[in-house]
Order: sequence, then C-alpha cells, then structure tokens
Amino acid sequence: MGTTQLESVPEPKYWHLRTVLSEALDSEFTVGEILPNERDLAARFGVARATLRQALEQLELEGRLQRRRGVGTTVAPPRVGVAVGTEQHVWPGAAGDTWHAADCAVSAPPASVAGILETADGEAVHTVRRSLVTHGQPVAAELLYIPESSVPDLSAIDAPSGAARARAVLRELQRLDLEGQDRAVELGSARADDAKELDRLPGAPVLVVTTRFFSEGRTVAVSVATYRADTCRLTFGDSGGVEIHHDPERRAS
Repeated sequence: MGTTQLESVPEPKYWHLRTVLSEALDSEFTVGEILPNERDLAARFGVARATLRQALEQLELEGRLQRRRGVGTTVAPPRVGVAVGTEQHVWPGAAGDTWHAADCAVSAPPASVAGILETADGEAVHTVRRSLVTHGQPVAAELLYIPESSVPDLSAIDAPSGAARARAVLRELQRLDLEGQDRAVELGSARADDAKELDRLPGAPVLVVTTRFFSEGRTVAVSVATYRADTCRLTFGDSGGVEIHHDPERRAS
C-alpha cells in the first residue's frame, strides 16, 4: 500500500482512508492475511491513529475486516449469500446441503414456533441444532424444529442422541413430499448462546431467517437460522451462491 495525501480531500479523512484501504484489500491482500499494525498503517498513510481506527472500524462493520484477539486485524472472507425467495425447495440435510448437524434434543419449542407448527402448548418436538462454516469461520447457527408427527417412524434405538440422532431425524423428514417453503428475514441481536457459537459478542447484529416447510397441507418443520450480519448478505432469485460486493455505493446501484 502506498502513501496517499489526504489533506485536500473534502470528505472526512477516515472515509477516504476507508476507500483507499478497501481498494488495497482487493488488490494486495488475501483472505485471512494479517494487516500491518496500526502504528505502521497510520505512518504509511500520514493520518492520526484515531482516524485509522475509524476507517478500520467502518471496514469491520462492512464485513471486510475481522479483529481477533491474539491475532490482529485480518482480511475477512467473502460474504455468504442467504437465498431469499428462491424457487429451489429442498429438505434440510438433502444432497448438497453444507450445514453440519451437531445435536438433537426433544423439548418444547418457543411459543412463537409452536404457533407456527400448531402444536399443543408445551408439546415436545425434535430440535435439531446445526451450524454453517465457511473459510473455517462459523457464519450461521440453526435450530430446526420438527414435531414427532412429521417423523413417526424414527427409531430411538438406531440413533439415541447427538449428531447421529440429528441426521436420523433429517433422513426421516426427507421421506415426506416437500410441497413448498417460505422464508421471513429480520434483523436481530445475538443471544448469548448464538453469540458464543458464532464467535460474536452478545447483542451483535444478526440476520434471523425463519423458514417454514410444508407437506401434506401443513407446516411440518420450522427452521430458525441466525446469521452473522457482518459475514452474510441477502440474495434473491434462484441462486443462493456467494455474491461479493464490498463497496456500499456499488451495492446500492
């Protein structure tokens, strides 16, 4: 990265520096690479460390950088596309699904989920916990709620607990004919358990995607997936692939 003169720039210095740094990240750095320390960067660009910190904080908010204790500031991987409105309806755990099934418990779901599933108050359901990792980094955590009536042939003997039981529940769910699904997306704050799993602080911004799966004319499963807002972006249409548009001005166009 070369030195840039900032004194005559009309926009805030930190914002112009953020633009310069963003261009350098695209051309000179790779994912996971550690940036020089703040003192060296501030000297190279001829700015106060306070100005540099503002620029780095902005890039962190945009998902371009990650600050990790004991490591430093690193270049973040591309954002993960969260498909919304896709016409490709598939069951969780089907071929090509990259989520990792971690555990399964039988417990009463939150009242909001019970209302969607139309289960009785306090009725226990299978709760499958899954995670999504990209570039070695956790980007989403999911709780998948499945009533026992949706998987009536599940054998507790074959898969008594843990990840094995989670996979067994998903296999049984796939025996149903999927008639459709819908999604709702909202901005939220990470709860303590989600924050721990996603390597974020409690209260950090997250995207909460609630998906209903339909079969036999009813809702047979509900997924509540929590995505790190700094690593994910919404995509629309049939493609759920990764989209890379780091510049806010380009995103708005």
